Amino acid sequence: MWKKIALSLAALVVLLLVAIALQPPTFAVERSVSIGAPAGLVFAYIQSPRAHEAWSPFFAMDPEQKNRYEGPDAGVGAATTWEGGRAGKGRMTVADVKPDREVTMRLEFQEPMEATNQAVFTLEPASGGTTVTWRLEGEQTFLGKAFSLVTDMDAMVGGEFEKGLASLKTLAEHAAVAPD
Repeated sequence: MWKKIALSLAALVVLLLVAIALQPPTFAVERSVSIGAPAGLVFAYIQSPRAHEAWSPFFAMDPEQKNRYEGPDAGVGAATTWEGGRAGKGRMTVADVKPDREVTMRLEFQEPMEATNQAVFTLEPASGGTTVTWRLEGEQTFLGKAFSLVTDMDAMVGGEFEKGLASLKTLAEHAAVAPD
């Protein structure tokens, strides 16, 4: 009887390992919003890690989070590091900019899990303003693949992107109509 139980458990473990191994090696989460403001105004809020504090939900998720800024205020090389109980520990660096069109950021997560991902913000002209797309992409480690079996990363992270884009929209649209 114990032999059958052990063989059954071993078979389940093997099936689980195979299921994990078969998960996609990469992931991507993406959300978009139309903003009634010119691309240059929206771009200013995206290319500066300091400006993210005003709209990104990731800066407000942990009241204990401490942020440090390095490099220029905006553009390539602008960076922030964070550390907090809920937020973990990591670094975000502006890696590339195409003025008024795209900002690419390197995200290095150190805790609770190590990962290096890329966030890309694209800005496209739209009727009455700008369409902004926020995309997170990266490779999945074995642990990440296992996590994806029990967690819908698209819903989890995508929901935060939706909140952030809504805040960015409010901020940029208000700034677009505010008198100089």
